[in-house]
Amino acid sequence: MKNLKRILIATFTIFINTSFAQTKNVLFLGNSYTGVNNLPLLTYNLALSLGDTINYDSNTPGGYTYQGHATNATSLAKIAQGDWDFVILQEQSQKPSFPPSQVATEVYPYAQILVDSIKSANACAEPLFYMTWGRKNGDAGNCASYPPLCTYDGMQGRLRESYMEMSADNDCSVSPVGAAWKYVRDNYPAIELYSSDESHPSINGSYLAACVHYASMFRESPVGASFISAVTAIDAAILQEAAELVVLDSLSTWRIGDNDVVASFTSNTVSGSTAFFENGTNGTTYSWDLDDGSTETAASFSYTYANDGTYNVELIATNGCDSDTVTQQVTINTTGISENTLEVIVYKVQNDYTLTFTNSTPRKLQLYDTKGGLLQASSSNQSEVKIILPQAGMYILHVVENDKSAVIKLFND
Repeated sequence: MKNLKRILIATFTIFINTSFAQTKNVLFLGNSYTGVNNLPLLTYNLALSLGDTINYDSNTPGGYTYQGHATNATSLAKIAQGDWDFVILQEQSQKPSFPPSQVATEVYPYAQILVDSIKSANACAEPLFYMTWGRKNGDAGNCASYPPLCTYDGMQGRLRESYMEMSADNDCSVSPVGAAWKYVRDNYPAIELYSSDESHPSINGSYLAACVHYASMFRESPVGASFISAVTAIDAAILQEAAELVVLDSLSTWRIGDNDVVASFTSNTVSGSTAFFENGTNGTTYSWDLDDGSTETAASFSYTYANDGTYNVELIATNGCDSDTVTQQVTINTTGISENTLEVIVYKVQNDYTLTFTNSTPRKLQLYDTKGGLLQASSSNQSEVKIILPQAGMYILHVVENDKSAVIKLFND
């Protein structure tokens, strides 16, 4: 982990952000934890100073809960506009810290309603759960009934647990403001993050939240932002690096990027026939360029190149919202021949397969997992071959018979 003490310098250094400028449309739904110090505007100005743009709107009535937003005409109308890249969801500051059984009935159902509403308006919008922070000295009003709330650490722990569970349950990301808050409290206690009520954020706390939101949405470091609001230069540097450390060093922890399309494939050549296996994540449609004038749209398939050589095979994977491209070199060492598809009839009884061929010609059979790993290899000249899959999941069977080949998807339910 990085040592933040290296940034305690006498002057504030301005770094140049060399990444490509991005624009995000962001809706903030919350209460005074979002409204105080105008967090949406802070986040906008921070992004702007780094060369990025946020087009934003918000609805932050005092004391509001997820339940309130789930039935609030203004919130629902703003969600329904549907042009948001992110909708930041901040729950009332205490509710997620309550006992798990209470959170399960008073918070989680309404988080799901909001996520469903967001996705219904725009399947490509990303709900982003805004993890808040524990009160400075715990929740005195609820301490007696639930001891974990008697201290900041106990309350912060419960908030983190609940927001992470909401993230997992709804397949969404978290903006870990509360985790960055704890980091600053633990390592830089002289920086006052709270206002005088020991609950709402000071300008330092709101600036930290803006830095975390920026890092979570843009996946870029806020370090070097020239906009520091009313925060001192040295404190701003600390808060920027705290956000960078907590968010960017642990993207997978916060499920940031979990729904990204990642293009990846493996290939295997047998007797001049090459089987291509898509093994990325979150793609739903595929476009292959085989570098010889041929294209393909199947996830996995078999192809025979007419000539030896090295081919730069490109795969573009998409899901309607996102896309990714990967290019790999595939070398063919044996002179190929024209593609010829093998005829085979496939029967399935429960989870056992029977393959029936039109002749008794010797053929090779290779069973792969979806990541291209070879699981079984055999040869047979029988006109009927039985395949028993090892466990639940999808498999790829590559069959080669002289100058013919086939790629067959098999499923064990």
